[in-house]
Amino acid sequence: MTEKVQTAVIGVTGYAGAELARLLLHHPRLKGTPPVFAGRVDSGDVARGGIPLIEIHPQLGDNNGTGTLRLQPFSWELLADRGVNVLFLATPHEQSRAWVPEALARGLRVIDLSGAWRLNDAANRAVYAFEDDGSPVATSIQAQSVYGLPELHRDEIAGAQLVANPGCYATSVILALRPLVASGLIDLTHGIVADSKSGVSGAGKAPSAKTHYMYAADNLSAYSVFSHRHTGELLEQIGISTNEIVFTPHLLPIPRGILSTIYVRLREPQSRETVAQIYRQFFAGSPMVRIYDATLPQIQHSVRTNYADIGFQLSTDGRRAVIVSCLDNLLKGASGQAVQNLNVMLGYGEAEGLE
Repeated sequence: MTEKVQTAVIGVTGYAGAELARLLLHHPRLKGTPPVFAGRVDSGDVARGGIPLIEIHPQLGDNNGTGTLRLQPFSWELLADRGVNVLFLATPHEQSRAWVPEALARGLRVIDLSGAWRLNDAANRAVYAFEDDGSPVATSIQAQSVYGLPELHRDEIAGAQLVANPGCYATSVILALRPLVASGLIDLTHGIVADSKSGVSGAGKAPSAKTHYMYAADNLSAYSVFSHRHTGELLEQIGISTNEIVFTPHLLPIPRGILSTIYVRLREPQSRETVAQIYRQFFAGSPMVRIYDATLPQIQHSVRTNYADIGFQLSTDGRRAVIVSCLDNLLKGASGQAVQNLNVMLGYGEAEGLE
């Protein structure tokens, strides 16, 4: 893209939206061209020209003009008038499903943080119960959508009109498993166990009984067992079947971060050096993945960064491996990955604005 880049963010009021705004406002390639922020605005706020961004997220205030930025009522005309050519959707799945066709028809490049267009298999998409699934329009758009995990689909993302940003749990598990499955090391007949734990922000900003402080604090709970929406992403992107993995998410009483502990059996005894080399070769040229050598990753090391941290330990006989994968669910698991995808789409350095 050689023309001026003007981004827009729809859905800035949430946790992921706040991180996305922060990253775009400080991106070295976008200085002087702040995003357009649009969404639902009440009539009283419309009268005063929209809602000041620093009223929604005071932490974004600085001395470089953010105080003048406002959340304005969404309209396609607003985006056209402001010259928007890259649209970020940090919106509910159903909203993204409804707006992406119009955005593409208007020539916008779209990075969608929802699950609306991540899944190619209709059986996996069924968990979302999309009303338009199977329609000619939805089928055509799904065929254009690129799964936005740069470490797997960098070349396709570069030319994509629509990038479907991956789920946070899915990112942590896919990055940990894809290299080993692709190399043929894992004995899939014994199955994979992926035990993942996420901070409360992964549930979004809208309060619920299970994210209430009195429920989540001093607690650890499993949820969506055998039914989590990210399971289909694991199957499609790792290249395994539903009977070859058990994925169980848990709610951790911390604000943010994901730790996935993954248990696998190997086809043949392996040395630590062999497994480490597979990871390093797979992620060569991937600046946002860190492979741990002597220790295992921890949430505190990856939180508030866009790094995915991966480490592993082998049993003494070299036949079993425990892999630990950590990331920040709001960054590499959401907004940071969206900006990483932007960098790839625009031909910038993949890690620009993220390190």
